[in-house]
Amino acid sequence: MKTPYRTAPVPSTEIPSGIPFIIGNELAERFSYYGMRAILVVFMTQYLMDAGGNLAPMSDSEAKAYFHLFVSITYFTPFFGALLADGLLGKYRTIILLSTVYCLGHFCLALDDTRTGLLVGQSLIALGAGGIKPCVSAHVGDQFGASNQHWLSKVFSWFYLSLNFGAFISMLLVPWLLKTYGASVAFLLPGVLMLLATVVFWSGRHRFVHIPAAGMGFVREALSGEGLRCLGRLSGIYLFIAMFWALFDQNGSSWVLQSQQMDRIVFGVEILPSQIQAANPLLIVLLTPLFYRFLYPALGRYLHLGYLNKIAIGLFITVLSFVLIAAIQMRIDAGFHPGIGWQLLAYLLLTSAEVMVSITCLEFSYTQAPRSMKSLVMSLYMAAVALGNLFTSAVNFFIENPDGSSRLAGADYFWFFAALMLATALGFVWHSRNYREKTYLQDET
Repeated sequence: MKTPYRTAPVPSTEIPSGIPFIIGNELAERFSYYGMRAILVVFMTQYLMDAGGNLAPMSDSEAKAYFHLFVSITYFTPFFGALLADGLLGKYRTIILLSTVYCLGHFCLALDDTRTGLLVGQSLIALGAGGIKPCVSAHVGDQFGASNQHWLSKVFSWFYLSLNFGAFISMLLVPWLLKTYGASVAFLLPGVLMLLATVVFWSGRHRFVHIPAAGMGFVREALSGEGLRCLGRLSGIYLFIAMFWALFDQNGSSWVLQSQQMDRIVFGVEILPSQIQAANPLLIVLLTPLFYRFLYPALGRYLHLGYLNKIAIGLFITVLSFVLIAAIQMRIDAGFHPGIGWQLLAYLLLTSAEVMVSITCLEFSYTQAPRSMKSLVMSLYMAAVALGNLFTSAVNFFIENPDGSSRLAGADYFWFFAALMLATALGFVWHSRNYREKTYLQDET
């Protein structure tokens, strides 16, 4: 009698049917988040009111500190979303529930332009946006098994392209709405798009692969030797990634404030300071396919271009972007008004770093997570974003003088972060040599 053997799965030629609904949801949700975020610093420094209806704006340092504190909280709440998704409700129901909370946050910002409205609205958005983040990206990976895993890298890049396309449109439109119609209308549109995102995701409910919550099995695996080893290995990597986000998310705060001091006339049209941020998602859309089709294959001829090597290169490119920003600020401090094209060049460098760090980390995090811990590991990655922004927030609170001025002013502020990023990149190269990758994918069933 012949011994039976198991044949390898036949590669699938089609992407999973639920992917278009996830990508459509991501596009609308990221429109809502980045449209709201694009105007936060300008809103806090120019439009914020008190309870009596009088203008009561924040100082630049205070606004930067609160901006990064909000981003930090948004990236800590993924732990809550992961616990709900992996341990209790499953990813789909968690996303629907927290998306509703997310919508309410946007509408609070639209209805109340005081510090109270800002606090309540941003708290709800931080809970909703942060809570769904690890679930959505892990839900993408759940649609794949052995027969179609060859689609995984491409679909994660499409996923990232969709969120950046949504961000690009919103970063151009919402700042214009703020200037033309005021804060209520500018914050209302992101709320409408978040409602649309929720409807699109709900519409795909019968097309998705649903991985049920593991219940106590999730807790047992997370606390098992293998689970703890996985979390320990990844935590070491994520501590370095945190510093990347400490710098990267400043394109929504310190870079916006810098652009206010620059010549923003492009082809006879003045670009609003908040609109400059749209360069990042536009460049993501343009650079991502170029990197995957041309740059990575070319570099692969000379070195092993695994996950960690891509990330290391991206960290060094981040250093260059902040060196350029510091040089621009030196010109401004000397009394000049450099053209906005110089900051756009810095965006080119920063976005190139993002392709190599952020997109790579999304796929890396999913593949390194045990099957019942996908959302938890994604939330651990999000915690790196939170930690980086918390660091930047703390720096800005610490350097603010009682009169609203800064103890680390001008170009010195950017040189400080450039030096930290260089030390981080060198440390990452040393640390990553000892990391041993272990890949986990969902079973076909």
